[in-house]
Amino acid sequence: MRKIDKIILHCAATPEGKDYTVAQIDQWHRARGFNGIGYHLVIYRDGSVHPGRSLSKAGAHCTGQNANSIGVCYIGGCASDGKTPKDTRTPAQRTALASLVKDLLRQYPGATVHGHNEFAAKACPSFNVKSWLPTVGIKQ
Repeated sequence: MRKIDKIILHCAATPEGKDYTVAQIDQWHRARGFNGIGYHLVIYRDGSVHPGRSLSKAGAHCTGQNANSIGVCYIGGCASDGKTPKDTRTPAQRTALASLVKDLLRQYPGATVHGHNEFAAKACPSFNVKSWLPTVGIKQ
């Protein structure tokens, strides 16, 4: 079993208001040479949480951090132009993300929560994870 010490939050970098699926992300990642979707969990715009890569396997979502982390991605993260970073989380996604992160922290005590942008020069997940955590009752 992998030792998990980080939960890393991502956005799909897709335009606001548009739905995408795990299967589509899987196709995108395979086209980039991955052996399947790199994220472990994906939150759709309706707040439903869908499995991606098995939690038992290292992800392909954050260079240098994959071995001991879980990658969580929400659909969205860009303005309607598909390029400009924007926090596009729906109310349902916000609720689901908070609940999911709390559940994962219970399963993996001692893990810390991060935005992808803490490890890469990217806007992803298009919101400040460190300032969001206390607003949903998560202390680091």
